[in-house]
Amino acid sequence: MIPFLDLKAQYSQIKPEIDAAVARVVSSGHFVLGPEGTAFEERFADYCRTAHCRALNSGTSALHLALLAAGVGPGDEVITVSMTFVATTAAIFYSGAKPVFVDVDPVTWTMDPGLIEAAITPRTKAILPVHLHGLMADMDPIMAIARRHGLVVIEDAAQAHGAEYHGRRAGSIGDLGCFSFYPGKNLGAFGEGGAVVTDRTDFARRVSLLRDWGQEAKYDHAIPGYNYRMDEIQSAVLNVKLDYIERWTEARRSLAEQYNALLSDVSCARPQPPRYARHVYHVYAVRLERRDDALTLLRDAGIGAGIHYPVPVHLQRAYAELGYRAGDLPVTEALAKDFLSLPIYPELPPEKVAEVVATLRSAAALHPSVAASDRAEHPQNVMTWSHNRRAS
Repeated sequence: MIPFLDLKAQYSQIKPEIDAAVARVVSSGHFVLGPEGTAFEERFADYCRTAHCRALNSGTSALHLALLAAGVGPGDEVITVSMTFVATTAAIFYSGAKPVFVDVDPVTWTMDPGLIEAAITPRTKAILPVHLHGLMADMDPIMAIARRHGLVVIEDAAQAHGAEYHGRRAGSIGDLGCFSFYPGKNLGAFGEGGAVVTDRTDFARRVSLLRDWGQEAKYDHAIPGYNYRMDEIQSAVLNVKLDYIERWTEARRSLAEQYNALLSDVSCARPQPPRYARHVYHVYAVRLERRDDALTLLRDAGIGAGIHYPVPVHLQRAYAELGYRAGDLPVTEALAKDFLSLPIYPELPPEKVAEVVATLRSAAALHPSVAASDRAEHPQNVMTWSHNRRAS
């Protein structure tokens, strides 16, 4: 068996430190908004190279409060992408605003900056790019468009802890950055968790109020708020794991390089990020013309694999009221049909990568015509990301 993710293996490596941290919180009797949370906020802000961090109870809460802190509300529109987990869209709905989807770039699989300005209306308040699978969106043109039109930029960095764009960390380029610490993330808690990072003191203060019932002091409620606080046990766990995140990230990147090398002659599109990007590989996704056949073979062989994401948000029944139809976002929809996520986590033995690739080769062998025909008819299915595209 090769699991898609093995959290037990991670815990076994840091068990003494984790157990001591949890015991410390339990012994203290201080479980909410205490010293562990304060320490984590300071350390994670430093890690993201931002001035402020506010720890929350989920990544969804982070997106919600970032939108509210930026003044997004009923009647507003937020430009985002559909190639993401549903929480991105849900948070926009929570704020009372309307999500407006633009397609993703066929090379980076993140928000296509060239489509943003056509989507801007007098109601547009913010742009919400998503850093997909551990690769940051093309932030410089996104920020330039936002500044020209007076819009706020909120980074959905839930999959991009420590990712970089031209040397700048995820969460530090937009006006606010939002992270999830769901257990399977590159930096994961032992339950739910999230955070907002920002360089703006006013935004940080408003998130602080909103997460704790709008309180400026105990029982002094300045604004309506929410119960979105991170508990001390999650903060303590994250404080331990923060010491390891760079080591784990480099392990992920090494495994990705191994995948790239072994897949070089397999008919699939594999991630080759631009030189300016530090991809942190929350997910290692490839594109395969006959994805479902490969998925079946992998699972039959005891290899964990997944799809991120099989149905784009704009085609989900829950958001039918937005009026989108099949064909509206052709690149996003093509990715959803082709994506296949392979096992990648720091503790994955390198020899297991070879086993995964051998099974993928078996899938390709079932359709020997794919390699020849798809290059001519569907070049997007075999392309790799250009190292020169947008390089600067």
